[in-house]
Order: sequence, then C-alpha cells, then structure tokens
Amino acid sequence: MNPILIGLLLYLLFVLIVGIRTAGQNRTHADFLIANRKLGPFAIALSERASAESAWIVLGLPGAALVAGFSEIWTVIGCLLGIIFIWLFLAKPLRDLAGKYDSLTIPDLIASYFDDENNLLRISASAIITFFFALYIAAQFNGAGKIIHSTFGLPPISGMLLGGGIIVLYTIMGGFRAVVWTDVVQAIIMFATLVILPIVGFFSLPAASGNNLILGMASLSENKSSWNSLLAIASGLSWGLGYTGQPHLLIRFLAIHDSSEIKRGRAIAFIWAIPAFLGSFAMGIVGLQLYGKAPFTDPETVMPYMATHLLPSIVAGILISGAMAAMMSTADSQLLVTTSTISEDLLHKVGRVKFNQERFLTVNRLVTCAVGILAFVLAFTSRELVFTIVSYAWSGLGASFGPVILGILFWRRITRYGALAGMWTGAITTIVWKNFAALNALITERLASYVLAILMIIIVSLITPKKDTATDEQVSKVQR
Repeated sequence: MNPILIGLLLYLLFVLIVGIRTAGQNRTHADFLIANRKLGPFAIALSERASAESAWIVLGLPGAALVAGFSEIWTVIGCLLGIIFIWLFLAKPLRDLAGKYDSLTIPDLIASYFDDENNLLRISASAIITFFFALYIAAQFNGAGKIIHSTFGLPPISGMLLGGGIIVLYTIMGGFRAVVWTDVVQAIIMFATLVILPIVGFFSLPAASGNNLILGMASLSENKSSWNSLLAIASGLSWGLGYTGQPHLLIRFLAIHDSSEIKRGRAIAFIWAIPAFLGSFAMGIVGLQLYGKAPFTDPETVMPYMATHLLPSIVAGILISGAMAAMMSTADSQLLVTTSTISEDLLHKVGRVKFNQERFLTVNRLVTCAVGILAFVLAFTSRELVFTIVSYAWSGLGASFGPVILGILFWRRITRYGALAGMWTGAITTIVWKNFAALNALITERLASYVLAILMIIIVSLITPKKDTATDEQVSKVQR
C-alpha cells in the first residue's frame, strides 16, 4: 500500500478513536457544546489555533504567496496582529462576561448583555452564523477534495466524502471535547507541516535562487503605484480585523476553565502562530522558486506537491495529514458552533423548546449531521478557491460580530439597536461588496464591511436610547 496513504489513514483512524473515547463524557447540553467549561489553557490554546487557521493556512496562503509573491506578507502580518489582539484584550473579559450570563454561545452572550426580550439580536446572530459557516465548512471540505486529488489522483469528491464524513462522525460522538482534543493533535501536525516543509524546500533551492529571493523582497506591493500599494497593504492587514468576530474562536475563551488561565494559553497561542504563519508564507515563496507556476493549474496544491517531491513517502504522508488536519480542525469547530446556535439559541431560547438532557444531546447530533450534509452539497457545487471562500466567510463573520463584541467590551454607550444595525451592516456589506467587481477592486470587503459596521454602530447608538444592560434578576431569568 502507498506509504502516504498509510500515514493519512492512521491519522484519520486516530481522530475517530478520540471521538469514540470522548462520547461517553457528554451527559449534558453544556458538556456537548463547551465541555462544561472544564478544559485548561493548553488544550484551549492549541484548539483555538488549529480551528482558526483551517485549510487556508496550509493550502490557501501558500497558494496566494505562490501567485502574489512577497506582497502576501501583509496578510501574514495582519493575521498575527489579530491573534495577538484577541488574546491580549478580548479573551479574559469575554470569559468573565460569559461566566456572568452563563452563556454557551456568542449569540446568547450578545442577547443576554442587551436583555434581548424580542430576540431580534439572537435570531439575527444565529442566521448570520448559519449562513457564513455553511460556506466556511464547505471551503474545508473543498480543501479535503484538493488534497486527495493532488496526492492520489482520485476525484475531489472522494476527499470531500472521506474528510467530511469522518468530521461529522466524531463531532456527533464526542461534541466539544472530541473537537478540542483532536484539534490539539491537529495543531501539532499542522505546525510540523508548516515549519518542516519550507525549511526542506529552502535547502533544496539552487544557489542562484537566493538572489531571486532578495530581489523579490524588494517589492512588497506587487510594484503598484503608491495609492494602490497602500490599498494592497491595507487589504492584507485587514485579515487581522476578522479575528475579533469569529464565533468558533471566541467560543474557546468562553469554554476555558477559569479566566486566570488565559495568560498561559496566550503564550502557547503565540508560540504556535508566529512560526506557523511565517512557514506557510515561506512555503509559497520557496515553491515558486523551486518549480515556478507552470506545474500548478491550481496554486493551492503547492503544499502536497512539495511534500511528495521533497520528502520520503511516509514523512510526506504524515505532513499531508497536516493539510487534512487543518481542514478538519476548523470544520469540526464550525459544525459545533452552528449546531449550538440552532439548538441553544433558536430551539431552546427563541422557540422555548424544552428537552431533557438526553434529548438535547440527540437534537445536537441530528443538527450536526444536517449542517454537515448542507456543507457537503455546497462544497460539491462550488468552483471557488479555498482562499476566496474563506476570505468571504471570514469577512462576513468578522464584520458582523467583531465591532459588536468590541462595543460591548469597550464602549458603554452601545445600544441594542446599534448592535443590531452593525451586525447586519457587516453581513450585508460583505455580500454586496463581494459581488461587485469594481468595489472589490478598489478595497477588499474585509476592510469595507468592518469599517462600515463600526460607523453604523456608533451612529445608531448615539441616536437611540441606551437601556441598562441586564440586571442580576434578568440574568437569573435568562439562565433559567
């Protein structure tokens, strides 16, 4: 049997075993959704990193660097700044706020903060999460198809079925615990892939390539005019804004055992993120120097191409598992967040459906399965690059929730109507901006939607009455 296939199958078997072993630990609704807040900083930090960076960091970013060259470094810088910001300034206050309201989801936290009696905020947040996460999960399934096709020559649907089926299965069985502990292993494999492969590729370069690398570094804006260069830099840096509003990342802060453990988790997250992002970027640059663009009809296959051409088969198989791990670690988190949004926010809080704990677990698993099937259909019918789909979903989620979260934590004047206006402005602007080429050519939807959402929150909050946030009595009622 192909050694690469052996390595990949061993990895997939491992994550299934984790799902099976954690299944028996889910006894309550809170167990399934956030492991009842019993996870420590090591697991939470690596899980947050793995779920954040998806197939995008192993396939999308190297492919973008292969095409755009050194100008893609601004994306790396933007992402690293975003990671540093959320761990330094959002993690602890979010955990404290979630503890106050006993919130299991981001929509519930927002709704509880504003005492959302008419459920407008809760329903809006749930609808936005479901829409953009369906696309986001589809991008991860799409990435699995590319990995299998590039490595084994099989039709992309084979990878989608294999990766997607296993993700849905272990998420259904183990819930948040399965997601987090598989994420920990996936984060380690991803890290190895993103660090080892560009180093091996660099030492395989001909001596003359060093000069090309130096010349390439001289242009960090694709030789554009000053104004266009500034816009290109802003576009890359704008990736960092999205970190403030990604529900599958923010839920990690809600789930950590105690806010005092955030500091340890922060150090682990930084140690992972900086080498991983630099390695992902370097992979595309080195791949371009080694092979040029000719071998790649799809630039996002540069990682498996380099692995199979530079490394022994069994090692290549393990590192290619890193790409599958990246896809799975994000898709499982997003599946679970979408499940929690539908079951906790829509069925439980809005619909006031009363289930016992056992029935709640069954509903969660059925919803997870349904969302997985929807994402598979979207992946099968999509022809977009992973980078493009992720950018779109990242923008929609980041602009919808990031400005609202910042307002809740740092601006006491924000009103429920301001939050609602900002949320929908972020979502709608992303959709409109993305579908008008002239607008998108001027400035990316990631930046435009985020800035407009902030402006809308400020304007509407200043012209609408400020209602006190939920009182202790109201908090108690929400928790019941």
